[in-house]
Amino acid sequence: MAAKTSSTQTARHFIKRQAVEQITGLSCSEIYRRIAAGTFPKQINLGPKSVVWIEAEVMAWCDDRIAACRGEAA
Repeated sequence: MAAKTSSTQTARHFIKRQAVEQITGLSCSEIYRRIAAGTFPKQINLGPKSVVWIEAEVMAWCDDRIAACRGEAA
């Protein structure tokens, strides 16, 4: 049974690692290096061999990187 989302909650979309690589331009190993360093959003384990990321968190990370490179406050 699917849970209802209230109007105050943002819809969450899970994306796989390949999509994260495509969005960010980072390699698989670099993604995990940055997760270990605490500088990239952590993955969510769905099962023993299945991990995903929340798309909004990855996009926010991208926005932060753009702002940092342009000297803007995030």
